[in-house]
Amino acid sequence: MPYATVQGTRLFYRDHGAGRPLVFVHGWATSGQVWEAQLADLAADHRVIALDCRGCGRSDRPEDGHTLATNVADLLCLIDILDLDSPVLVGSSIGATFALAAAAAAPELVGGVVSVDGSGHWPGTGMVAELRELSARLAADRAALVREWIPTWYGTAASPELHQRTIAQILDSSPAIDNLFTEAATYDPRGLLPTLDLPIAFLHGDQETQIPLEVSRTLADLAPHGSLHIVEDSGHMIHEEQPAAFNRLLRAVVRDMAGAAAG
Repeated sequence: MPYATVQGTRLFYRDHGAGRPLVFVHGWATSGQVWEAQLADLAADHRVIALDCRGCGRSDRPEDGHTLATNVADLLCLIDILDLDSPVLVGSSIGATFALAAAAAAPELVGGVVSVDGSGHWPGTGMVAELRELSARLAADRAALVREWIPTWYGTAASPELHQRTIAQILDSSPAIDNLFTEAATYDPRGLLPTLDLPIAFLHGDQETQIPLEVSRTLADLAPHGSLHIVEDSGHMIHEEQPAAFNRLLRAVVRDMAGAAAG
């Protein structure tokens, strides 16, 4: 199984296919498993990499380093270790935050960003009280909170089996990663987006209940090369809920990014 040692931490990743590289970054407490349908399909014409972030999946579980800066550095180090040429970073939820911040930190290394129901500025502007409550309930009874909360991530088409699979991944992750909620409450990419001279696509589920559509719309408008795409019959986890539609859209978005770069 492939591991990369990054900043003293072993990160598990999967690397398949050949072609323009796509790096998939999962959201809070899940793992690269959430991208199964993308790796299976897109490896036919792309090099696809899905990592388990520190504290999640099969990666190491250090007690420290669960910050935006460390996760961004992990991602950029992995790009360097794997010698990826202008990869498109595809991030879900807080994984989209990592992807955007990585592009801002090293735009010369990144060919584009795809934000999948990214949290953007919403944690710090619209859900501060909710984040405090979530953090307190996670500390008090992590399993109970996760079992109650995760079904609300999904739209009506998602199966109970999908809910349970996600719950299992989260309960298997390190509680130390919950520190990310504290930092999320202060993150706001609206100031940096106008400075990013690279294509950024914002994908948003039409049944999303965690992050308002206006967040993705605002960020897409701020980015010089931003675009907004709404996916029907899906909530916060489009790539799992509507994998065929998601994969078609992602292929089109990446193709447009390549065309813009060539132009």
